Amino acid sequence: MNEFKDEHDQVTYRKPSDSEIKVKLTKEQYEVTQRAATEAPFTHEYWKENQKGIYVDIVTGEPLFLSTDKFQSSCGWPSFSRAIDTGSVVEYADHKFGMKRVEVKSKIGDSHLGHVFEGEPESPNGIRYCINGASLRFVPYDEMDREGYGEWKEQVK
Repeated sequence: MNEFKDEHDQVTYRKPSDSEIKVKLTKEQYEVTQRAATEAPFTHEYWKENQKGIYVDIVTGEPLFLSTDKFQSSCGWPSFSRAIDTGSVVEYADHKFGMKRVEVKSKIGDSHLGHVFEGEPESPNGIRYCINGASLRFVPYDEMDREGYGEWKEQVK
C-alpha cells in the first residue's frame, strides 16, 4: 500500500468509540467484531451472496474484500481468496481452543473478521479468508460510486 493511500485511509475511515460502536451494531456484530466471537456457519446472508460489489468493515467502512475474490466454500462463512489490499487486513497468530490458526482483523478498525487458511482446495489460489458475515457490510456494484467506493469498480467488473 502506498503512503498516500494509507494516510488517506486513516482520515477517511476511523474507529468510533466503544459506546458509538455499541449503538451502531447489533449485539452479534458487536460480539464478532469487538470480542472475536464467531457466528454460526451457514447463517449469514453473505455466505450465499453472489452480486457484484465490495465488502467493507461494518465498524469503519474500510474496504476489505471484492466480490470478484469471493468463492463458494463448504465452510459456511463468506470466503475470499484474497483481501482487497495487503494493507487492509492484519494477521495474528491465534492459538485459542487448542488450534493453530491465523486471525484476520481490519487494519484501521481492529475489527475481528475471521481467519485465513492456506492449502484450501476450494479456493482458486489455495487461500481462504473465512470471514464472519457479521463483520462486513456489502455495497452492491451499482451503489459503489454513491457510497464512496467507485475507485474499486474496475476491479469488480
